[in-house]
Amino acid sequence: MKAIVVTDQAAGTAGMTLVERPEPQAAINDVVVQVHASGFVGTELGWPSTWTDRLGRDRTPSIPGHELAGVVTALGYGTTGLSVGQRVFGLTDWYRDGTLAEYAAVEARNLAPLPGDVDFTVGASLPISGLTAWQGLVVHGRVQPGQRVIAHGAAGAVGSMVTQLAREFGAYVIGTGRAADRQAALDFGANEFVDLDNEALEDVGPVDLVFDLIGGAIGKRSAALVRAGGTLVSIVGPSEARPADGLAVDFVVESDRAQLSEIVQRVRDGRLRTNIGTVATLDDAVAAFNPTQRRTGKTIIRARS
Repeated sequence: MKAIVVTDQAAGTAGMTLVERPEPQAAINDVVVQVHASGFVGTELGWPSTWTDRLGRDRTPSIPGHELAGVVTALGYGTTGLSVGQRVFGLTDWYRDGTLAEYAAVEARNLAPLPGDVDFTVGASLPISGLTAWQGLVVHGRVQPGQRVIAHGAAGAVGSMVTQLAREFGAYVIGTGRAADRQAALDFGANEFVDLDNEALEDVGPVDLVFDLIGGAIGKRSAALVRAGGTLVSIVGPSEARPADGLAVDFVVESDRAQLSEIVQRVRDGRLRTNIGTVATLDDAVAAFNPTQRRTGKTIIRARS
């Protein structure tokens, strides 16, 4: 099968190469998925799990990408809940070969059924962005109607999901980003927008929840805005500063079939819009991940037309 592999962490996305690899076999509780579309997060090339197994042993050349949508072609021993020929989408194990390939072996519990009226490209764009937003807001942030929420990077793949879900749950959303992102953030539902390069974040006043996708100085300044009993949720590592009288939560997204089903249902009924930018074929994936100019939205790779 065709697959994208990486062997040199220092090379970043420029070190990606398209090669031929053996098709994966289904282990116990696995399924093999014929990949129709897959997603990739650039930061994963900095994660230890991309380069080593759980015992710290080198596992290169490894296949990156952990989001997929496709069709089940084989079941491993003991696998239940899914069937051959079923359309699925989900998030794969960080420590195993990923989804930038024509086939991927995945634990069945990490996948959810993909309804027939949802395109594979859309399905592949949902797992990381959707689950991160859901878990940050609902599980860790416990967002409530009427709360004030800062959604950093509100026009990005994750931030746009945070913005939409927070609005659905009844929050007042303050989106942030670059000046060029203002209209996109407002279109995704932000009640107001702060240009972090030219406007003072502190002017928004106290908030109940900050969803931090940036970290660093912005994360520290955000912590100071969290009112008593509020929460700073981060996906970029432990915050350098904690709210004076609130919680700071740093988490890594996990696959969850029930949550995936909640997210895809919202896409079907129009409550959620995906934020897809570039769509490229597997043959053109290396070029797509090495753009010559800034791109907005999520890049999706189609392994099948």
